[in-house]
Parts: sequence; structure tokens; C-alpha cells
Amino acid sequence: MNPPADWQTRGMAIADYAEVIALWRATEGLGLSESDEREPIAAYLDRNPGMSFVAVNGDCIVGAVLGGHDGRRGYLHHLAVTPGWRRRGIGRALVETSLAQLKAAGIPKCNLFLIDHNATGRAFWLKHGWTAREDLVLVQKTLGRIAQ
Repeated sequence: MNPPADWQTRGMAIADYAEVIALWRATEGLGLSESDEREPIAAYLDRNPGMSFVAVNGDCIVGAVLGGHDGRRGYLHHLAVTPGWRRRGIGRALVETSLAQLKAAGIPKCNLFLIDHNATGRAFWLKHGWTAREDLVLVQKTLGRIAQ
């Protein structure tokens, strides 16, 4: 897919953090935690090089997605596109670019976490061929604040 001339995708770098976190904070239905602070995101990008992407218009970030894997399953986190830039294929391009990198790394499946009341996000993912798994329940344990 060739993006229109007014935006393009490129790899996400920790230098993008301030703009990306502002985008995520402004995106309805997206849940953030201490794991989304600068240091954990830097560690995630280092652990998963070349799997997270931003969409840019000039110097302005208009979309972002975190992508990575644990060696057997891929994961996408925090897909977001600035409201005025939606419906231009940016979200789909970010996802497809990240999935291509996961596939190239030998990862056969990709998962994502979706807040249950995020109807817009759910509609997006289902429209693009993702399947909601009703047979799984997420179980989590908080280990404490991340050491700085």
C-alpha cells in the first residue's frame, strides 16, 4: 500500500515519545498505565526493534502503533490515529507494516488487548479481519512499581 503524499510511515523511536504519549492520552478507549512511561517504552522498543511505527505528516506524528513479540506470539498495543487524520488508511497501514515485520520474524499469530467499552476500536479490528476471542479471560497480577 502506497500512502498518500501527505503522510508516510516510519519506525518509531524513543525520540518520538512525547508526541506519541500525547496522542495516546488524547485517544478515547485507549488505556495507559505506568508501563507506558518513557523508560518502559524505551525498553519495549529496544526489545522489539523495527516492529513499532508512526505515521507522520511532515514533522507531526498523526498515528502510532507498538508492535512486538515474545518469541511465539505477536502483540500490537495502542494503535491510535489523530481524529482529523482517520479514515485515510493510516491505522491499517501501521498495522500491516507491523504485522509484516512480525511475520518476517517467524511469528505466526498476533494478539491485541482491547478495552471492552472501546466500541470504535472493536469495530476497526473486526472490520479488518481480526476475531474476538470470547473463550479467553485475561488474568493479571500487579508486581509493583517499576524500579527507575
